[in-house]
Amino acid sequence: QVQLVESGGGLAQPGGSLRLSCAASTFTFSSYTMNWYRQAPGKERELVATITSAGGSTYYADSVKGRFTVSRDNAKNTGYLQMNSLKPEDTGVYYCNLDWGAKSYWGQGTQVTVSS
Repeated sequence: QVQLVESGGGLAQPGGSLRLSCAASTFTFSSYTMNWYRQAPGKERELVATITSAGGSTYYADSVKGRFTVSRDNAKNTGYLQMNSLKPEDTGVYYCNLDWGAKSYWGQGTQVTVSS
């Protein structure tokens, strides 16, 4: 069983930045595609960003394109989501997810609140 631990959430002002981390307890981290999702109050969970196993390809939701950057360090079994120019609508619980074929693992989530 793979465990994912997210960190880095918190309170930020509009226009500010936060960096989320996702540490994985697996030596096969480099085999997994990593995704970041978020869920705002009263809304469905949505995909925010994706990075392929070797980091060669990324995907961003239109709402975060140009502001968020997804990355990973396979040597440290850790993924990151750099969030800049934060907006109040970025508020929500952010989850990291690892996918590899039929295997899919989720972190516990970290709260991000953007407010003045």
